[in-house]
Amino acid sequence: MKNAIALLDCNNFYASCERVFDASVKNKPIVVLSNNDGCVVARSEEAKQIGVTMGAPLFKVESLLDEHDAEIFSSNYALYGDMSGRVMNLLHNFTPEVEIYSIDEAFLNLEPRKHSLDNLAHSIREKMYKWTGIPVSIGIAETKVLAKIANKRAKKAQLKEQGVLNLYRSPKTEDILKETNIEDVWGIGYRSTLKLKANHIFNAWQLRETDNRFVRRLLTVVGARIALELRGVKCLPFEQSSIKKHTITCSRSFGQTVSDYEQIKEAVFYYLTRACEKMRKNNLAANAITVFIGTDRFRPIPEPYSNSATYSSTYPTDSNREIQEWTIKTLEKIYKKGFEYRKAGIILSGLVPSENLTKRMFDDEKFRQQHKLMKAIDEINQKFGKDTVRFGSIATEGRWKMKQARKSRSYTTNWNEMLVVS
Repeated sequence: MKNAIALLDCNNFYASCERVFDASVKNKPIVVLSNNDGCVVARSEEAKQIGVTMGAPLFKVESLLDEHDAEIFSSNYALYGDMSGRVMNLLHNFTPEVEIYSIDEAFLNLEPRKHSLDNLAHSIREKMYKWTGIPVSIGIAETKVLAKIANKRAKKAQLKEQGVLNLYRSPKTEDILKETNIEDVWGIGYRSTLKLKANHIFNAWQLRETDNRFVRRLLTVVGARIALELRGVKCLPFEQSSIKKHTITCSRSFGQTVSDYEQIKEAVFYYLTRACEKMRKNNLAANAITVFIGTDRFRPIPEPYSNSATYSSTYPTDSNREIQEWTIKTLEKIYKKGFEYRKAGIILSGLVPSENLTKRMFDDEKFRQQHKLMKAIDEINQKFGKDTVRFGSIATEGRWKMKQARKSRSYTTNWNEMLVVS
């Protein structure tokens, strides 16, 4: 028998993470806000039921949330990232083949001959909640596209208590595909939806039954693969290894507008530090950096202005100090006095493995020492907390710091914010 594909999806992930360490919000409506506490980016089921929509500005729904005694949280990325890592690591206890698709989703490759798929899925769901406190839904089928549809159905109200839907060689598949709107099929975007509906293809079953040569002419080979996946033919590969990164980006909107060059440089250096940490964690080095800045697009003062510039080097590096020198040269090119900036960011590119960097004609010994220094700093910060050791030019506070007035504690990544039981 062919292996089955399961998609595990954490339910209302950000809201669920907030509930793990705070029992007082377990049954309350919960919303999580975007950067600078602007809009709703995550909702609990209770928040959805009272009418809070995704992307709603906080000021428009704040009275509704107050009326229902809802809890409002700023985004706590340290908590969500760590909880995601825990969930994904635990999945290897159930199968060696795991493909992490996003922060809260993963595909699992399961062998039907070894286990009852239903029993295994329920076991994963129960143990995941017991071990992490995160509720999950699981959809199972022959292919990734079918598993996505099964997972979405598993979240529906009538299946909420079960949280599992197994469509692997199931007679229910036809009915469920007929009930699945074409725009809800994974990989079918807005333009493809318009083309399919113009040709009287309105649901997943109709796409499955359409001649594949016609689908290919209409939606190219990508659409043809989706149609084949709906028929149970595996066309999307199962990728256990992480996809190679081509760039690493770190950017934020400022908590307040900033016009002073030194403060903008502080912000850019802070974002650079975060990006470099991520780069070294993936054993990579960069040979180029792009810096970009911009005014508030809604209230540009004195007028709209945005710009970017790139600095490229002959030698790739993973040293903060070296990339900071590139950053200064780049930022000086694009900064203009008299503007109130609202956003800045950096992009590291030209990424290569850091193990076998080209030996430098000049200052190679100096670079090797910096490489060892960065490794030591990363190890200390990983053990004792972010920014325990940092360069003196790196500030952690300023007008540019993102607003997080309602952020919960970093329960799992900061010793000073751990829960204390008395």
